[in-house]
Amino acid sequence: MSDHRPSVNSPLWLLAELTYRCPLHCVFCSNPTDYARNREELSTKEWIEVLRQARALGAVQVGFSGGEPLMRADLEILVDEAHRLGYYTNLITSGVGATAERLAALKAAGLDHIQLSFQDSTRELNDFLSNTRTFELKQRVARLIKANGYPMVLNVVLHRYNLPHVDRIIEMAVALEADYLELANTQYYGWALVNRDQLLPDEEQVRTAEERVRAWRSRLGERCQILFVVPDYFEKRPKACMNGWGSVFLAVSPDGTALPCHAARVIPGLKFPNVRETPLAEVWRDSEAFNAFRGDAWMKEPCRSCDERHKDFGGCRCQAFLLTQSAANADPVCEHSPSHGEVERVITVVSQRPRAANRTMLFRSDDNSRRLHPGEESQGERSR
Repeated sequence: MSDHRPSVNSPLWLLAELTYRCPLHCVFCSNPTDYARNREELSTKEWIEVLRQARALGAVQVGFSGGEPLMRADLEILVDEAHRLGYYTNLITSGVGATAERLAALKAAGLDHIQLSFQDSTRELNDFLSNTRTFELKQRVARLIKANGYPMVLNVVLHRYNLPHVDRIIEMAVALEADYLELANTQYYGWALVNRDQLLPDEEQVRTAEERVRAWRSRLGERCQILFVVPDYFEKRPKACMNGWGSVFLAVSPDGTALPCHAARVIPGLKFPNVRETPLAEVWRDSEAFNAFRGDAWMKEPCRSCDERHKDFGGCRCQAFLLTQSAANADPVCEHSPSHGEVERVITVVSQRPRAANRTMLFRSDDNSRRLHPGEESQGERSR
């Protein structure tokens, strides 16, 4: 890697991952599969200092995420401080813990925006994929969000199980008066990578769903804006992941580890600084980890001479590592990548493999041992 340091912009968006604790056990969770090892959460005082330092650096938007951020009893305090500092504040939640009283308190604290996740438009699949019984709860929370006057985003992660339901998912969003619907096809990190063989759709499913979304957009106009994120594996060119490494996005994990993207810990050999030990300005501007893939000096061919390198920034560094074992390689989803055949191989192998009922998925859990067959409820869920 070159010693040349590219110019450094301000981080515009801070993702505050307040906790990895979560009442859901989603099979596509983007949290690290070893999240249970990171139990030492930042205190209220430490998070307030993070908010202040990030704002001084130029951050204008903060997303309170997790895990489930409502599991933090101090969430209202943190929202109030972020509002006082001038952030646009966004809560990213499963809805569990969002009572009428708590939403009113968050409104009073200055919360601007709520993104509520659903797993599907049906109770059966929603509850299976999260290994909980939360479908009716999420519907109640959606109505509470609207009653409190929030602009609302419904988020549904798409994969082979719910892509055929895209019409019903959109109908549900419209019925709940969502202002925005984010249909985010699964990206294969964390728990989703573990379950990729079961979750990866075929190309026909993706393209059919995309056509249905286009039809709904034409029909709905501005009534509900729909974002459809095509899964990377089915693209020919990479996305501009985080608008470039260390460019505008800064994540702080529950234990204070600062990351250029929420999945960056998968890349070995990078020492990510901790905000308990290093001022955020130093983390952002000077740390080896945040400078590792800034600019284009790190790029190898074919990225180095590509006319689009300042548009896609070489794609996703985490995905490059996970598929090629080197984060410095071109993102394999790019058709010009020497490793593009690996993506095609995965798609072919998974599409040809029978997804029989006896194939299991690993649900997010502290001990990594919660395995269920698709369509099966755990003993605990059956007894509720």
